Amino acid sequence: MDGPLRPARSPDEVLDLIRHLGCLQLDPISVVARSHLLVLWSRLGGFDRSHLDTLLWDERRLFEYWAHAASIVLTEDYPIHRFRMRSYPAGDGLWSLRILAWLDENRALRREILRRLRLEGPLRSRDLEDRAVRGWESTGWTGGRNVDRMLGFLWMQGRVMVAARAGLQKVWDLSERVLPPWTPRAPLSERALVRSAAQRSLRALGVATPRHISMHFVAGRYPELDRRLAELDREGLIERVRVAGPDVEWPGTWFVHAEDLPILERIEAWDWEPRTTLLSPFDNLIRDRDRTASMFGFDYRMEIYVPAAKRRFGYYVLPVLHGDRLVARIDPAMDRRRGPRGRLGAPSVPARAGGAGRDRPADGRGGRRRGHRGAHLPG
Repeated sequence: MDGPLRPARSPDEVLDLIRHLGCLQLDPISVVARSHLLVLWSRLGGFDRSHLDTLLWDERRLFEYWAHAASIVLTEDYPIHRFRMRSYPAGDGLWSLRILAWLDENRALRREILRRLRLEGPLRSRDLEDRAVRGWESTGWTGGRNVDRMLGFLWMQGRVMVAARAGLQKVWDLSERVLPPWTPRAPLSERALVRSAAQRSLRALGVATPRHISMHFVAGRYPELDRRLAELDREGLIERVRVAGPDVEWPGTWFVHAEDLPILERIEAWDWEPRTTLLSPFDNLIRDRDRTASMFGFDYRMEIYVPAAKRRFGYYVLPVLHGDRLVARIDPAMDRRRGPRGRLGAPSVPARAGGAGRDRPADGRGGRRRGHRGAHLPG
């Protein structure tokens, strides 16, 4: 995020940004606006929301699926997400076994939902009859919502998809009717999946350790990541970098994608224009809270479920990004008579020495291979 805001003039320009990010996390909370819209706004400024609707519901170049959370993802990345669909629920953990047992007991409900969608087309969950033999048990909001649970599991398996939205409500249909004919469907091997997903994750992060990569994009689904990163490094598709300041070098193995080296060189030359913007609590740049704390010296936690009297900063606090530093946070609120209002606060934790709190990009020594300089790519 550098230079003047460049509002997207077409759906293609919105798609280019989402391609860079890899995914847009969805969240129903809307204090200022829905999170995915805030993420786009932080990078584009004003944009025509119909461009996103066009990509989702008309051209189908985007669809909703689970990345690191429920997200908007790229149809061109369907083979990456299809890998999870084919194996869900995977493993022999208690959660997976519980889902498998519930799905087995409620085969009639599953068959009825798929039959209705096949015959009638797109439907909302409330249009479908609950024929569960055993209800879904939960102390949370999903308890007893059997149709919603079944649709959610069928969605994770890639059997159904969100075909449209009526406000926040999902309208469901069979996946084969949602995905466009040009959707890439060739299955990926596990090795190819990790190579593709790791590069997508790294490009979205800018500079990252293997742990950062594993926690981003398709979080937690990078088997043998270290081996795949070593392959990509040998092939010159990614490069190792040193992340260092005048007084300290950050530990660990850090990578940058080879296609992003020109951006890194611009930053090293201070050939970029810092920008100030607000970030969604679910922005891709800060969703990994540990990474945010270590790289930016910014301790950020959501407090929406914290009792009001115990909140440190507010209900829905937006971090303030200034150049390559997180410098403050604002707690926005809507006053029906006066309009939007907010409380501004400074970070509670000083920026890390040698990190993004410095006035200049981190310096370093060494050549392009194995010792390329630089630390902070714009999000």
